Amino acid sequence: MAKRTTIPIRGYLLHLTHYDPRWYLRKRTEKPIDLELALDIIEAIAKIGFNLLIVDCADGLKYESHPELTRRYSLPTAILKRLLDYAKKRKLEVVPKLNFSHSPYHRHNYWFRPYNKFFDNKDYYRIAFELIDELISLFKPKHFFHIGMDEDDERTHTQYVRAILTLREGLKKRNLRPIIWNDTARGGSRPWHARKSLAAEKRIPKDIVQIVWDYKHVRSEIIRRLVQEGFEVWVAPSQRPLHVLKWKRAGLNHKAKGLIMTNWICCRPHNRSKLLDLIQSIGPIYSARL
Repeated sequence: MAKRTTIPIRGYLLHLTHYDPRWYLRKRTEKPIDLELALDIIEAIAKIGFNLLIVDCADGLKYESHPELTRRYSLPTAILKRLLDYAKKRKLEVVPKLNFSHSPYHRHNYWFRPYNKFFDNKDYYRIAFELIDELISLFKPKHFFHIGMDEDDERTHTQYVRAILTLREGLKKRNLRPIIWNDTARGGSRPWHARKSLAAEKRIPKDIVQIVWDYKHVRSEIIRRLVQEGFEVWVAPSQRPLHVLKWKRAGLNHKAKGLIMTNWICCRPHNRSKLLDLIQSIGPIYSARL
C-alpha cells in the first residue's frame, strides 16, 4: 500500500462565539460575528483545499427552542443559514459544535447557563438535546457533531465517561458520531485533564472521534496509541508553520484522518487580517502533499 501524502479531512473551526477565561471577560461588550468576514474565511479555506467547517455555536445563535439563551451577540437563524449554504456550495462538510465540559475556570459550558448548573440531570440532557436537535435541523450534518468535553474540572472520571456516553447514545440515535477534544497531550501543564481523557479512552466506544491538541509539542505517540486502540484521530496544532508541519507528518505516519485549524479570536472586522493572514500562511500546509 502506498504511503499517504495528505490528511483526508482538512477542517477549520469558526466561532459564532466562544467561552474560555479570556473570552468570558469580554462578554459584556461582545458583538455578533461579521457575516462578510465569515464568508471570506469560508471562501479562503475552500480555495486552499479544506473540506470541513466546524461552527462553534454556543449561545451565538438565537435558538427558537430556547430563546432565553439569547445574548446581545446571538445571530438570527436566517444569518446562520446563509453561512451554512455558502459553505455547502463550496463543498465543505459542516459540523455543529456545542461544548458540554464542566469547569468554573474554563467556563466552556457557561453558554448553557442557567442550565449548566443542573449538572447532568435529566433536565440538563433534555434541554441539551433540544438544542442539539435544533442545530441538526439547521446544519443537516452528514456525519459528526462536536461536543467539546475538554478541560473538564468538575466531573469525576466516572461522571465524565457517563456524560460522553449519554451524549454519544443520543447522537447515535440521530445517526451522528460525536467528536471530542482529547486532553492527553496536556499531561505536563494539566495532568488531571490528561488522566481524565485516558480514563475515558478505556471505556468509550471507538466511533467517537478524538481530536488531539497541543500547541507547544508534537506528541506522535498519542496518535499512535489512539489509532491502535481503534479510534479515529484528528489533530489540532498551533498556528506556527513548523509546528503544523510536524503534527501533519506525525498524523500521516500514524494514520490520523483529520487536521483542524483553530484560531481562538472572534470573527469581527478588527481581527480580519489576523484570521485571513493565518489561513494564507499555514493553510497550504494542511492541504499540500508531503
